[in-house]
Order: sequence, then structure tokens, then C-alpha cells
Amino acid sequence: MYNFNYHRPATVADAAALFGKASDARYLAGGQSLIAALKMRLAQPSDLIDLSGIAELRAIKTDSTNLTIGALATHNAVATSKDVLRTIPALAKLADGIGDRQIRNAGTIGGAVANNDPAACYPAAALALGASIQTNKRTLAAADFFTGLYETALAPGELVTSVSFPIPQAAAYQKFQQPASRFALVGVFVARTAQGVRCAVTGAGSGVFRSSVIEQALGARFDASALENVNISAADLNSDIHASAAYRAHLIKVLAQRAVAAIA
Repeated sequence: MYNFNYHRPATVADAAALFGKASDARYLAGGQSLIAALKMRLAQPSDLIDLSGIAELRAIKTDSTNLTIGALATHNAVATSKDVLRTIPALAKLADGIGDRQIRNAGTIGGAVANNDPAACYPAAALALGASIQTNKRTLAAADFFTGLYETALAPGELVTSVSFPIPQAAAYQKFQQPASRFALVGVFVARTAQGVRCAVTGAGSGVFRSSVIEQALGARFDASALENVNISAADLNSDIHASAAYRAHLIKVLAQRAVAAIA
């Protein structure tokens, strides 16, 4: 690990100011990805800005139409929140399936969204539910926020402060996990919303994406059997030591069927 200056601000404004003064700063949320990168000397920031002292970023609140989760809410906080369990239980289940107990008690939703790992679970929920990502500067739709492999629309120094999920009529998440990391080999989030059926896939490609063929089939008839003849192309899917592109394509359909069955 290289030397760096450590800061622990008490407000979002102070964090942003510290970032602006540093030559090459990084924000630290739960640290589940960044600390590992620092230990392996894959990252060399001049300053590390620890966000854990900003209490306002931990809030979870809801109204009649939206569930808003502060960026520093841990996976365990999301999984056990009464507001989450009441409004979007599928999101609580998703959070409860991330990593192991240590990761769930340290990792945060804001860090996961900002890191945008191609096999992360939260991006699938954000895209399927049509979430909005609030930063210290603006509000971004999930469809515009996730831009590529570990890439987002965040500008240098811009900080995720919360994620707001429209409350769906019903939703479910199904994941086929990689046994060691528990990341999604493939994860599928299906939601019935006022705007229709939405389906987002993680783990299968270079980033999270929506499946239009699944959405069309379920829009016509919301039943697992409606997906029997759906063909998922493997053309742009990942193929690695864990699974071939064809196997991932097969998993997308199977997991979508299981998600629909869970909703039903």
C-alpha cells in the first residue's frame, strides 16, 4: 500500500471540498473494492476521503411512490430495513444475498453503484426499477448512470448521496452466484411497474442491461411459460472459466422464469 493523506469529513460539502483540493483523491465508502486495490498497489491516491462520518448518507426513507436509500446504507441495513421489506422486498432479498456477512456489514449501496462491477447486483435492481441516482450535483436516471465496464456518468469529484427506487407493483431477483465471490454469474431482476414489465440482467455481459425480448414476452403474458420459446442471444455475452456465453444465455431465461414464478 502506498502512502496517502487520510480525511474523515462530517458533511458532503466538506468531502467535496477536500476532493477539490487534492491532486488525486478517492472517496472511501465501505471499502470492499478500494481497500483491496490499495493493498495490491493497483491504486495510488494522494488522498483518501472516508465518508463514514457523514451520518446523513445512511438514511432509508419512503413515501407513497419511492424508496430512497442513502449511499452509506450497508447491504445488511438494506436487507433488514422495515421500509425496504415493506415496499420492495425483492431489494431486501437482493441485498441479503451479496457476499458474506462481513461484506454485507461493511459494503454500501453507494459504493456498489459507483463502482459498477459488471457482476454486481444493485445495478440490476436500479435499471429494472427505473431508479434515480442522486449525487451532490445532480440527479441521474439509472439508464444514463451506468455507462460501461466499471464506468458511470459520475464526473471527477462527484459523489453519490442516495438512490431512489420507484415502488413497483411487484418484483423479484434471482441470482446464479459464483461460489467463491458470490458475485452474480448471472442475475435477473424482473419488475412489474406502472410503465409495464422491466427486466435487467447483471453478470452476463460487460455491464448491466435490459432484456427487451423478455420484457416483450412478459408484457404480452406475465407467466413463466411465456418465456419458453424466447431466444436469448449469446453474441455479446461473457465467456470465461466460470461459464460460456451460451450457458449464460441459458441462465438468463431460466432465472427470468424463476423470478416471474416468485412474483406469481
